[in-house]
Amino acid sequence: MKALFIGGTGTISMAISKLLLEKGWELYLINRGNRNNDPRLKGAHFITVDINDEAAAAAKLEGMTFDVACDFIGFVREQVERDYRLLKGKVKQFMYISSASAYQKPCANYIISEKTPLANPYWQYSRDKIACEEYLMKLYREEQFPVTIIRPSHTYDERFLPLGVHGEKGSWQVAKRIKEGKPVIIHGDGTSLWTITHNSDFAKGFVGLMGNIHTIGEAIQITSDESVTWNQIYQIVADALGVQLHPVYVSSTYLASHAYFDLSGGLLGDKAHTVVFDCSKLKGFVPDFVPTKRADQGLRETVEYILSHPECQTEDPEFDKWCDEIIETMK
Repeated sequence: MKALFIGGTGTISMAISKLLLEKGWELYLINRGNRNNDPRLKGAHFITVDINDEAAAAAKLEGMTFDVACDFIGFVREQVERDYRLLKGKVKQFMYISSASAYQKPCANYIISEKTPLANPYWQYSRDKIACEEYLMKLYREEQFPVTIIRPSHTYDERFLPLGVHGEKGSWQVAKRIKEGKPVIIHGDGTSLWTITHNSDFAKGFVGLMGNIHTIGEAIQITSDESVTWNQIYQIVADALGVQLHPVYVSSTYLASHAYFDLSGGLLGDKAHTVVFDCSKLKGFVPDFVPTKRADQGLRETVEYILSHPECQTEDPEFDKWCDEIIETMK
């Protein structure tokens, strides 16, 4: 089987690329070549080009066909329109990575399935993903373009802690505050349920959908079966660091309205809501899909990896100062 990934080296796609290569797929990655020397990609074929240079990308893909293609970095409709022009007639299945944040907010029901309506007034990112889905499904209905929509939720790997409130430079500054015994912000009261999915589990579900003729024209979410509270997530991180957690609870609306960066979308449009995902549709297509990386296991592994890899420890003094200011107002 032959696959083309647009991207292929990110948090989600790296795990999928690795698993595909282990399974003997012929894998082509089209990207700028920034991480192509990763040993996990040994055996992959690299097409080094800026996908936004459509003429150059078309020249690279001339005469090539694929069983499956997937865009991991398509965020707005113009990008999937480009994908369609590049791949029409060249693929048997086109998989598009959307987002579970596209589901309606506020949630009418905390149990989320593919039948949950798509509507998010808080986050432009989510509305753009909805627009991409609608465009691709229109192509499926009118031209039989073989699209499969994939909706991940909060998926993470060994390089990034899936925390609720962090700065634009990543989650290390939060972990650093915990490690140093400083108070850390948890949105709401920390008791809402959330689902974090390790990328190795996501990859198992995704690969099971690749080349599956029954998934054409379908939207399918891939998440862990486990739900945990934000309090549990932060406590696991503190335990892994061997220190006491000092949480400060702040309402999501207050945080969103007092942030120096755009926190409204990712918080009010996503993480502030209790969600539990029903993945029965996925399991109907992939009967052997069983997530095996528990939250406590994955988070401990991530903490250990970050502590042993200084390149993952990006300082964010502006966010740190903002945390101190917010916490001071709560006294």
